[in-house]
Order: sequence, then C-alpha cells, then structure tokens
Amino acid sequence: MEDYNKIIESLGVKFIKATNIKIVRPLKISNYYDVENSIVALRKGEIHFGDDNELVKEGDALFIPGGKMIPITYGSGEPKVLSNDEVANREGEFFKTEGHTGGLRDIGLDNFHYMAFEAKVFDTVNFFNSLDIPPFVIRSEKITEIIDEIISEGEGRIDGKNRVIALKTEHLVIEIIRYVIENRLFVEQLATNSTYFKDPRLIDIFSYIKDNLGGDLSNKILANVASVSEDYVGQYFKMLTGINPQDYIEYQRMEFAVNLLRTTKKSIRDIGKEVGYKDTAYFCRRFKMMFGIPAGKMRRRESLMNVKG
Repeated sequence: MEDYNKIIESLGVKFIKATNIKIVRPLKISNYYDVENSIVALRKGEIHFGDDNELVKEGDALFIPGGKMIPITYGSGEPKVLSNDEVANREGEFFKTEGHTGGLRDIGLDNFHYMAFEAKVFDTVNFFNSLDIPPFVIRSEKITEIIDEIISEGEGRIDGKNRVIALKTEHLVIEIIRYVIENRLFVEQLATNSTYFKDPRLIDIFSYIKDNLGGDLSNKILANVASVSEDYVGQYFKMLTGINPQDYIEYQRMEFAVNLLRTTKKSIRDIGKEVGYKDTAYFCRRFKMMFGIPAGKMRRRESLMNVKG
C-alpha cells in the first residue's frame, strides 16, 4: 500500500472539461480516441463499447484511459457509424449539451455526464496510459456523485468554483485508483508502475523529454541523461516501462501538439516544428495515423463539452 501512496502523492491532476450530454441520435464511433483520460457516466439510456460491445448500465461510468482507441456506441436503436475523423464535423447531429438539472429524464432523452482530465506522475507521464490498461466500467456511486458535483459546480457562478473543481477532480482520481486497488484490477500493471516510478534515472529521462520535446531526443542523448550506454538505454527504458523510448517520445510530442491545436492559433507548420517535426507533411501523416483525424480537423473539432444545445 505504501508504494501506491507514493504514486498518488506524485500525481499532478488537471481538470480539462465536464458537461452533461443528451443523445439526439444513436451514434457509433468506430475508433474513438483522445489523449486525455475521459469518463462517460451514463444517467439514462444505453452505451456500448469495445470489440465485444460491452454494456454500460445506467448509473455506471465508463473510464477510458488517455491514448486508448475503442469503438463506442451512444444510444439505443440502429446507430449511424462514423469514424473519429467524420464525427469531427458532425457532432451536433448526435449530441447536444444541457445542464444536468435540465429535466432530461422527463423528456425521455438518453443522456450522460462527460468529463476529461489529466493525471501525470511527476507532471510528466500520463499515469493511466502508462498502465497500458483497457477501458473499463466503474460501478461506484461515490465516483458518479463526484462527477455530478463537478458539473454542478461548473454550471454555477459562485466565487471559488475553479478551486473547488480542481480539488474535486483530485478526489475523483484518487477514488478511481482506490476502485482499481479495491477490486484488484490490473494488479500487475500497478505493481510495475510502483517499481519504476522510484527509479531516479528513469524520472530524469521523463523530465528531460518533457522539457525538450522540440529538440534532439535520440537514444544517444537519453543515454547521457541516464548515465548509461547508448546501446543499453533503449533496453533499459523498455524493461522498466514496457515501451521503447522513441514510441513514448512520439506519443508525448503528439499529446503536446493536440494541446497546442486546442489552445493556440499557431499554424500547423509551427506546431509541428515546436514538437520536433521539421517536415510538416510527415508530422501530419503521423498525427493522422495516431489519432485517426487530421490535425486541421482536430483544431476545428468541437469537443463534447462545447456542443451547443
């Protein structure tokens, strides 16, 4: 338990967005993907996910770790099937936002809470992505209540609401980790994380990558950071994390690129250069391959929380 406490204490949690969504028309997204951790808490109706079309029941929540691609179906009846790319321009046909006190149950529409957040160890590594775990259903009244409280707080105009939302988001992340531990989910992955997050050389590599995403991040450079040989650094990194360093670096670069697309007006060319890609065309190809959506559409895309009712 002490190891898990160390992980929790090291987490930097950041609230991204939260809202209530009503389902106007059934939709299946064949390859849903986002860099952020997201929770879909079903209030009324049906949601299915994964290759086995697993059901999320009313009152349950579907947790999707950042970086995991899955098929997901919203609503009952025959859905329209679209790719993540296609949904980017058509979300308004299927979803509309409405305050969670807006009486959606009374008018019979399926609806769910949607929330996204970051949880990074030492402010560098996406914790849930690093576990390499699949999306899973959470059956916890406490967790769904916290999400409801966060959305309620966001809809109000009371002083200090941003601070309250930040604190409740931290509480939510802790409750998710407690849920995983108490239900003995992904035990091996948690044990691995508790081991390698204590390795100072690995933490130095993570920190260096974060601070130098636009620069040279070859294995030779990483070897110097960790004070190991160039031939060994790739093996060392993969032994502790389960992935090779260059794959990890590309994910971090693309995650930062998404953030820049959503929060700045910088050109795609400039964003590509800022995250380490001198060739814009190559950057765009890799972006589309990773997210299933072109960088330009990612910028234009309205997130679920911004779909207007």
